[in-house]
Amino acid sequence: MSAVVISEPGGPEVLTIVSQPVPHPAQGEVLVRVSHAGVNRPDCLQRAGAYPPPKGASELPGLEISGEVVALGEGVDPGELGKRVCALVNGGGYAEYCIARPEHCLPVPDGLSMAEAAAIPETLFTVWHNVFQRGYARDGETILIHGGTSGIGTMATMLGKLFGMHVITTSGSDDKAAASREVGADLAINYKTQDFVEEVKKYTDGRGAHLVLDMVAGDYTQRNLDALGEDGRLVVIAVLGGPKSEINMAKMMVKRQSITGSTLRPRTNVFKGMLADELFREVWPLVESGDLRPVMDQTFAMADAADAHTRMEAGDHIGKIVLDMMSPAASD
Repeated sequence: MSAVVISEPGGPEVLTIVSQPVPHPAQGEVLVRVSHAGVNRPDCLQRAGAYPPPKGASELPGLEISGEVVALGEGVDPGELGKRVCALVNGGGYAEYCIARPEHCLPVPDGLSMAEAAAIPETLFTVWHNVFQRGYARDGETILIHGGTSGIGTMATMLGKLFGMHVITTSGSDDKAAASREVGADLAINYKTQDFVEEVKKYTDGRGAHLVLDMVAGDYTQRNLDALGEDGRLVVIAVLGGPKSEINMAKMMVKRQSITGSTLRPRTNVFKGMLADELFREVWPLVESGDLRPVMDQTFAMADAADAHTRMEAGDHIGKIVLDMMSPAASD
């Protein structure tokens, strides 16, 4: 099979296509012929040498895929064979074939393209766990989402609205703020020209938001707490602004605020399976009905994986970037 490998730590140019043996599914695993693979920031971090795969995971990048189950490992239900699925995987997505676990797969319904299907798992698993499970989001609450036009930001915006929340986002330009409003944000803030803390307070009549989904950390942490109201929850999912923060503990105590965070990739297969099961019950009916669709930015051919990473790191994308693993030429 053809696969995209990281020849050495570095920039997008280190992504190289090589020929590798097709992997064999072990007990409890399935082999998927990959149609499309989602491109995510952790892929770029792994390529740069800053996010090594966990023990036992494929060295190939790629954390989400869509495709057809073509082989089964021992103990897997024979009914899985031939299914069109999208899956959260521990790595290996940038290849023509990829190992997955059936409990981490979700069925691709009619009306959902394989490109769209590949754009769902990583963001959906991440947003559901952090916003609804760790952040205890409830209908009627106000959520502040940073990076409103990213894959995570667009998914969080759509889920927030579908589950009855008021959504505020931040973006780095007026055009991106407008795009965020088109996705569904009630208020979209250009953080380069507006103070998001003051804008959140104005929108909420001084009460502050109930929940913040943050991928910046660093000096954003105290500002996020300032934007939160009493009993507010701050959920951190990345540290693009730096891993260390200084906060006013007294202010946090007075407002009874809480801070939490998580990373998804190192979690156990059992945990991810339970998360997929909850998503199948609570969210997948919205995918099947067409009410939830990922915001798509651009699709690149497998041979153009370096260009896909370049676009991701430039920050100009709106929504999801995916690789077409079955196409020799790029397409939009």
